[in-house]
Amino acid sequence: MTTSAHTPTGTDEGVWLGLDIGTQSVRCVAADRTGTVVASAARPLRSHREGRRHEQDPAQWWSALTAACGKTMSTVGSRPVRGLSLCATSGTVLLADTDLRPLTPGLMYDDARAADEAAHAVEVGAELWQALGYRPQASWALPKLLWLLRQHPATAETRLLHQADYLTGKLAGRLTAVDSSHALKTGYDLDGERWPTDVVAALGIPEGVLPEVVRPGTPIGEVCRASADATGIPAGTPIIAGMTDGCAAALGSGTFAVGSWNTVLGTTLVLKGVTDRRLHDPLGVVYSHRAPDGNWLPGGASSVGAGVLSDLFGDSDLDRLTTLASDRPTTTVVTYPLVSRGERFPFVAPDAERFTLGTPKDEVDAYAAVLRGVAFVERLCFDYLDLLGAPVDGTLTTTGGGARNHYWTRVRATALGRPLTVPRDADPAVGMALLARSAESSLAEAAREFVRDTETVEPQNADADVLTEGYLTLVDALHERGWLPTELTDHARNRSTR
Repeated sequence: MTTSAHTPTGTDEGVWLGLDIGTQSVRCVAADRTGTVVASAARPLRSHREGRRHEQDPAQWWSALTAACGKTMSTVGSRPVRGLSLCATSGTVLLADTDLRPLTPGLMYDDARAADEAAHAVEVGAELWQALGYRPQASWALPKLLWLLRQHPATAETRLLHQADYLTGKLAGRLTAVDSSHALKTGYDLDGERWPTDVVAALGIPEGVLPEVVRPGTPIGEVCRASADATGIPAGTPIIAGMTDGCAAALGSGTFAVGSWNTVLGTTLVLKGVTDRRLHDPLGVVYSHRAPDGNWLPGGASSVGAGVLSDLFGDSDLDRLTTLASDRPTTTVVTYPLVSRGERFPFVAPDAERFTLGTPKDEVDAYAAVLRGVAFVERLCFDYLDLLGAPVDGTLTTTGGGARNHYWTRVRATALGRPLTVPRDADPAVGMALLARSAESSLAEAAREFVRDTETVEPQNADADVLTEGYLTLVDALHERGWLPTELTDHARNRSTR
């Protein structure tokens, strides 16, 4: 549990709430019009992982949300709450009835049991996926829906709910629309702004199972009396359609200009950038959300990230390991740090597993090898984006829990060969507070008033060559295992010589 509070600048100034439903916690922030966090609180979540299975209990999402909101609101005091918006993990879904009673557990963003259903969806909707520039993966919501419907045949009351619209529905006391950002992995056509009814019908998805979809930033309801009592959020507070956690982090970090990018280093590694056109990816691992201002937000989510640290070093003092690692020379020993089996970005490899190249001398070396591994995968993501023709030379910000580790951020900056900007409080919840505020004006106007306190971490040039050597060693190893396509392998090598 974490809580924090900041001295208010005026007790009658309005605030906007941003809610972030992550893998390990639910966070609620109250921010004023400048983006200053007036109050915040978080409550933990628990997962059940087993092989390709990753589930959470939807009731736990709601109980953690009500507790985090209640604590935040106790600090907000008499300030009026002008609106709220919510982000959640991309591709996390469940089946529920029309009264919001869950019929299944929540299948999380990286649950990969729907491999057969994904192959079927790719085949049935081949023409659509080619036009949209991506195709469903086993961890996406559309194959999961097909899998869930096989286990739980639909009735007239059955509804697919994303993690986001399940919780906005609970806040409103009724079913609400889902935003197009969360609907993307369920097969929503962002060009036509509609469900592709022909593909949906061919897949055997019953009519009425899919929710209404609106653009991010659209009002979708108000907090009902029962939810006001549970959360402390005033009844009647506007609920604004949000975006996925990766998009929310990009908003919170100030990633608005074409060519700018944000990396979220949390349980997993998520990249999101801004382009003026949608990228078309032949591998289907990069997908583009539609930004509220009309630009595109391409990116992807890897299965590597800080979540592996609790698995490998759960009983260790990570601050101590960081201090000791920072005092040692950089080496090429590296761990490919998958949090769970299978990779999603920058390549698709359902059978990919964690491995280490070289032999760590001790726990400190093993820890540093994991940090380098995440940095190298981040570099590989940008190499792939460059291969697709995306502009990648703009500003680069980083958010998430891993970004608070200065040593790790320096390793990443050095591996990437470019500065990394770390904004304070630029987490997904702050991005959602910004989006909630934009419903009263525009995203551009709301963003102009946001004041961001940032730190820039420069590359350490003395370590650049050894990190590049380690990076290329990992690239070759991924290729030799048959996971990394030859074209990307060659591009990564060629780009390292520029």
